[in-house]
This record gives sequence, C-alpha cells and structure tokens, in this order.
Amino acid sequence: MKRKILLDHCLDWRLERYLPGHDLVTAFDKGWDRVKNGALLSLAEGESFEVFITADQNLRYQQNLSGRSICIIVLVTQRNVLASLIPIAPKVLTALETIQPGTLIEIS
Repeated sequence: MKRKILLDHCLDWRLERYLPGHDLVTAFDKGWDRVKNGALLSLAEGESFEVFITADQNLRYQQNLSGRSICIIVLVTQRNVLASLIPIAPKVLTALETIQPGTLIEIS
C-alpha cells in the first residue's frame, strides 16, 4: 500500500531511499521546517499526508493526538543520523503496511 509520508525536518532526507514505493516529502521541502509539532500535524493532515515520521520521542506527551487522522511513526535510535536510521528502515516499511489512522508507534 503506497502511503503519502511527511518526513520531519529532524530526520535525514536520504531516508527516502530506504522507503521505496511511497510518496515521501520532507517538512523542509514544504517550507514547514520551523513549524511546531501541533501546527505541523494539522498542516500535514490538511494536505492529505497519511503518515508523519519523526524522531521526536516527546511528541506523544506534547500533543493531544486524539482525533488525528494522520499516523505517526517515531524512530528511536541512539543517534539521529542516516547510518542509525538505515537498519530500522525495514521495520518502518512493515509498519507502513498496517498502521492505522490516528495511531502512534515507536520503532527502534
């Protein structure tokens, strides 16, 4: 299932190469790299993004996620660099097949 994904500005844009088969756009590409999380999620939903991928582990505590239609995937790694993200990309691909609207999952 092909998903429309927004990649948070805190993640390396090259992660897109490891998530083939999906439409991935970065927050930076949209000009949203300085937008805070709550507003960012609203903008993403307004443009029909299905999934938001971030490394912000505090997102679930900072935002009220009830009523959201966007899926959120939080990547948990020791360092937020491409070399740390590549090994978990297969888990992200698997999650993209089953994640439901309005849910948040962490992948490490």
